[in-house]
Amino acid sequence: MAVANPRDLESFNAHWAKVLADPSVVAKVILADEVLVGNISCFKMDGLSSVGYWIARDHWGRGIATRALAILLEQVSIRPLHSRAAKTNIASIRVLERCGFMISGYKVSPADDRFPECEEAILILR
Repeated sequence: MAVANPRDLESFNAHWAKVLADPSVVAKVILADEVLVGNISCFKMDGLSSVGYWIARDHWGRGIATRALAILLEQVSIRPLHSRAAKTNIASIRVLERCGFMISGYKVSPADDRFPECEEAILILR
Protein backbone atom coordinates (compact mmCIF):
# COMPACT_ATOMS: atom_id res chain seq x y z
CA MET A 1 0.00 0.00 0.00
CA ALA A 2 2.81 2.45 0.91
CA VAL A 3 0.53 4.63 3.01
CA ALA A 4 -0.05 3.18 6.45
CA ASN A 5 -0.42 4.37 9.99
CA PRO A 6 2.52 2.91 11.93
CA ARG A 7 1.85 0.47 14.75
CA ASP A 8 3.19 1.11 18.22
CA LEU A 9 5.74 -1.43 19.45
CA GLU A 10 3.22 -3.51 21.39
CA SER A 11 0.83 -3.72 18.42
CA PHE A 12 3.72 -4.47 16.04
CA ASN A 13 4.95 -7.33 18.23
CA ALA A 14 1.42 -8.72 18.67
CA HIS A 15 0.82 -8.60 14.92
CA TRP A 16 4.04 -10.46 14.10
CA ALA A 17 3.51 -13.02 16.88
CA LYS A 18 0.13 -13.84 15.29
CA VAL A 19 1.59 -13.95 11.77
CA LEU A 20 4.49 -16.21 12.74
CA ALA A 21 2.24 -18.55 14.74
CA ASP A 22 0.07 -19.26 11.67
CA PRO A 23 1.50 -22.32 9.87
CA SER A 24 -0.24 -21.34 6.62
CA VAL A 25 1.73 -18.08 6.38
CA VAL A 26 5.03 -17.93 4.52
CA ALA A 27 6.95 -14.99 6.01
CA LYS A 28 10.50 -14.05 5.08
CA VAL A 29 12.86 -11.23 5.90
CA ILE A 30 14.53 -9.38 3.05
CA LEU A 31 18.27 -8.83 3.25
CA ALA A 32 20.35 -6.61 0.97
CA ASP A 33 24.10 -6.64 1.41
CA GLU A 34 23.52 -8.57 4.66
CA VAL A 35 21.33 -5.76 6.05
CA LEU A 36 17.69 -6.32 7.04
CA VAL A 37 15.72 -4.06 4.68
CA GLY A 38 12.19 -5.46 4.76
CA ASN A 39 9.84 -8.42 4.76
CA ILE A 40 7.64 -10.35 2.37
CA SER A 41 4.87 -12.82 3.02
CA CYS A 42 2.16 -15.00 1.55
CA PHE A 43 -1.03 -15.16 3.62
CA LYS A 44 -4.82 -15.37 3.47
CA MET A 45 -6.63 -12.05 3.28
CA ASP A 46 -10.39 -11.92 2.88
CA GLY A 47 -10.23 -15.64 2.03
CA LEU A 48 -7.77 -15.10 -0.84
CA SER A 49 -4.17 -16.29 -1.05
CA SER A 50 -2.25 -13.00 -1.07
CA VAL A 51 1.24 -11.56 -1.03
CA GLY A 52 2.56 -8.40 0.54
CA TYR A 53 5.92 -6.84 1.18
CA TRP A 54 7.54 -3.87 2.85
CA ILE A 55 10.92 -2.33 2.04
CA ALA A 56 12.57 0.38 4.16
CA ARG A 57 12.41 3.69 2.32
CA ASP A 58 16.24 4.04 2.24
CA HIS A 59 16.33 0.96 -0.01
CA TRP A 60 13.59 1.86 -2.51
CA GLY A 61 14.48 1.96 -6.19
CA ARG A 62 17.15 -0.74 -6.07
CA GLY A 63 15.07 -3.66 -7.42
CA ILE A 64 14.99 -5.33 -4.00
CA ALA A 65 11.21 -5.80 -3.86
CA THR A 66 11.11 -7.24 -7.39
CA ARG A 67 13.89 -9.73 -6.59
CA ALA A 68 12.32 -10.70 -3.24
CA LEU A 69 8.92 -11.27 -4.86
CA ALA A 70 10.46 -13.32 -7.69
CA ILE A 71 12.20 -15.54 -5.12
CA LEU A 72 9.01 -15.94 -3.06
CA LEU A 73 7.04 -16.89 -6.18
CA GLU A 74 9.60 -19.64 -6.91
CA GLN A 75 8.99 -21.05 -3.42
CA VAL A 76 5.20 -20.62 -3.24
CA SER A 77 3.27 -22.53 -5.89
CA ILE A 78 -0.21 -21.37 -4.85
CA ARG A 79 -2.13 -19.78 -7.70
CA PRO A 80 -3.99 -17.60 -8.07
CA LEU A 81 -2.24 -15.12 -5.80
CA HIS A 82 -3.65 -11.70 -5.07
CA SER A 83 -2.19 -8.38 -4.02
CA ARG A 84 -3.35 -4.82 -3.53
CA ALA A 85 -1.50 -1.53 -3.80
CA ALA A 86 -2.58 2.07 -3.56
CA LYS A 87 -3.32 3.23 -7.11
CA THR A 88 -0.81 6.04 -6.55
CA ASN A 89 1.93 3.55 -5.58
CA ILE A 90 3.17 3.14 -9.14
CA ALA A 91 6.48 1.58 -8.01
CA SER A 92 4.77 -1.25 -6.13
CA ILE A 93 2.36 -1.88 -8.99
CA ARG A 94 5.39 -2.14 -11.32
CA VAL A 95 7.03 -4.67 -8.96
CA LEU A 96 3.92 -6.83 -9.07
CA GLU A 97 3.52 -6.51 -12.84
CA ARG A 98 7.19 -7.40 -13.43
CA CYS A 99 6.52 -10.61 -11.53
CA GLY A 100 3.49 -11.51 -13.64
CA PHE A 101 0.60 -9.96 -11.69
CA MET A 102 -2.09 -8.21 -13.72
CA ILE A 103 -4.44 -5.46 -12.59
CA SER A 104 -7.94 -6.91 -12.39
CA GLY A 105 -9.64 -3.74 -11.19
CA TYR A 106 -9.73 -0.91 -8.71
CA LYS A 107 -11.70 -0.28 -5.55
CA VAL A 108 -11.94 2.42 -2.92
CA SER A 109 -11.05 1.05 0.49
CA PRO A 110 -12.44 2.94 3.47
CA ALA A 111 -10.16 4.25 6.19
CA ASP A 112 -9.46 2.04 9.17
CA ASP A 113 -7.01 2.06 12.08
CA ARG A 114 -4.10 1.05 9.80
CA PHE A 115 -4.80 2.70 6.46
CA PRO A 116 -6.34 5.95 5.24
CA GLU A 117 -9.07 5.79 2.62
CA CYS A 118 -7.56 5.23 -0.81
CA GLU A 119 -8.21 3.80 -4.23
CA GLU A 120 -6.46 0.46 -4.57
CA ALA A 121 -5.32 -1.48 -7.60
CA ILE A 122 -6.34 -5.13 -7.26
CA LEU A 123 -3.80 -7.48 -8.83
CA ILE A 124 -3.80 -11.19 -9.51
CA LEU A 125 -1.22 -13.76 -10.58
CA ARG A 126 -2.79 -16.78 -12.27
